[in-house]
Amino acid sequence: MKEGVVNSAFVSNENLQLHRDDEQKPHEKAHEEEFSEGPCGWSNFTPSCLQCCNNAKGFVFIFGLLVIVQNAVVNGFFSTIISTIEKRYKLNSFQSGIIASSYDVASCVLSLVIPFCGERGHKPRWMAFSAFMLGLGSFICSFPHYTSGLYEYGANENDTVPATNRSEDSCSTSSLSALSNYFYVFILGHLIMGVGGTSIYTLGIAHIDISVPSEKSSLYTGVGYMMTILGVALGYIVGGQLLNIYVDMDQLQDVALSPEDPRWVGGWWIGYLIGLPAAWLLIVPFLGFPKHLPGTAKIHAEKVSQVHHDGSEDIVKEKDVGRSFKDFPLSLKLLLKNPVFMCLTLTATSEGMASFGTSIFFTKFIENQYGKTASISSLIAGCVIIPGAAIGQVLGGLVVSKFKMKCKQTIRLAIATSFASLMFSACYVLAKCDNPEFAGISVENGATGNLSAPCNANYNCDRSHYNPVCGVNNVQYFSPCHAGCKDHVLLSKTEVYYNCSCIEDTHNTSESKAYSGKCATMCNKLPILMVLMLIAGIITCMTSTPVITAVLWCVPEKQRSFALGVQWAFIRLLGAIPAPILLGSAIDHSCILWDNSTPGSKGTCLMYDNLKLASTFSLFSAAFKLISGIFIVVAYFLYKPPPGKDESNDKSLSTTLPN
Repeated sequence: MKEGVVNSAFVSNENLQLHRDDEQKPHEKAHEEEFSEGPCGWSNFTPSCLQCCNNAKGFVFIFGLLVIVQNAVVNGFFSTIISTIEKRYKLNSFQSGIIASSYDVASCVLSLVIPFCGERGHKPRWMAFSAFMLGLGSFICSFPHYTSGLYEYGANENDTVPATNRSEDSCSTSSLSALSNYFYVFILGHLIMGVGGTSIYTLGIAHIDISVPSEKSSLYTGVGYMMTILGVALGYIVGGQLLNIYVDMDQLQDVALSPEDPRWVGGWWIGYLIGLPAAWLLIVPFLGFPKHLPGTAKIHAEKVSQVHHDGSEDIVKEKDVGRSFKDFPLSLKLLLKNPVFMCLTLTATSEGMASFGTSIFFTKFIENQYGKTASISSLIAGCVIIPGAAIGQVLGGLVVSKFKMKCKQTIRLAIATSFASLMFSACYVLAKCDNPEFAGISVENGATGNLSAPCNANYNCDRSHYNPVCGVNNVQYFSPCHAGCKDHVLLSKTEVYYNCSCIEDTHNTSESKAYSGKCATMCNKLPILMVLMLIAGIITCMTSTPVITAVLWCVPEKQRSFALGVQWAFIRLLGAIPAPILLGSAIDHSCILWDNSTPGSKGTCLMYDNLKLASTFSLFSAAFKLISGIFIVVAYFLYKPPPGKDESNDKSLSTTLPN
């Protein structure tokens, strides 16, 4: 017998409430099934001591460790060793830019597929997969060290004159060419790490967002992104210290070099080797988390929609978009037709172009602009950029959380920080140094632009073997032979050269001697760069958390992982992939002295024009930050809150936020 309509006039209030509860039970049951909450553990092994970690804070902690490892290896560590592997494997900046971009190529290809497939899947297990691939790719990047043989740097005693006493170069043309082929091994390693990194900033961030209330989402997201900064810092600092270890550790006793010697190659491969166990140790914790954290269903039911009002949310609910791969075209179409989402995505893409490019080559900028070693440059970069960036990430999230900002106010905050960071693009030019005095390059030595001069013309000096020396006149020479030095003595791993005809003839000094290594720079503008970059890091990274938060809020909830995937696909394709290649190519145009030891290739740049180098960094950063600012302004004016939720009338915000 079918039940009729319940008339409240003939039913008591208690029975009426019981009837309503019965009507709601099927919906609550379906809601609970959608969120598969459970205990922390592995299969039937769920010890009570682990349940204290079965919450958002526990997941963010393990997630943060994965983010730290990923950024330490891919971003911080690689930026530290970039000049070292260029020297070791005869690569130029364009090639090292391609290596850096290969990580983003893999991420770009999979940024649409993995988030869409993983949206309704077990996200913590996807994090375990990421950890596995990161460890594998890191190990592959260390592989060239084991197969490329011992590093051959040449011997100082063979660089003096006369030419008849010089032995043949120990590196043959074929061996130099073979070294450059390891370029493809580095690409393979970064491609595999890119596969692993795809789900971290899509499924991982979306999992955090759905597990916490809206007012705390930006704070947790900011903490998650702060871990990226700590990872880069760890990569910079640890990588810099590892470069003080000679590349072939068992041969150190036979090497008459110090880390200050331009020919020194440090232990670039050690960090990659450490990355393997560091990443794989995180697989077990991730496999222990349930599909959804306890309390997720309740948090989800209490959230208020802030989706941009364009009808997409109704379509997603009506057609239950995302349950099968057949929904992929419609899901993608809805996102691409969302103008606010697209403007925010292009904002992040332009900002990523500026940030990815300059961060990859920043240690190289310090090395060449201020004459620092690779390890010292890495330490400086880590101690300056990282604190500012970490403060900016957390501060951006705190401001949004503290003032309980809605979507439009969050975009407004991003506008202010975006244009403020634009002004700091000039810091590279403001802190530039003059070119060091280099005989035949920046100082006339018979003829500018020609390393040969009358004082060394009869010595038949080898142009392919770079072994710089600094004369007592504070002028740098390509090699002892180019300085016309005839005698030498080893003093505490430092070669001292005597009877240098070019120093004596050209400068009429009473002592015609030179010391191995580059001349110390007299430039004192490094503190200016450090202060400006600290402030720039804070302001720039205050933009990223509000933008990510606005992206999560302006799209339907069931599309959030996919939206982050689409956004990252744009960031990789139009930002992170071309950025190192474009900037690396531009940096190569600043080179005024190339290493021609590898036939048919430019090889490594030995000296840059400092003004051109600084201008390249400033113009590159300013151009894309300006584009980023334009798109975020357009997003602000296009955003329309859902009906009945006009943010312009929110009194709680209007009293605390600027208009």
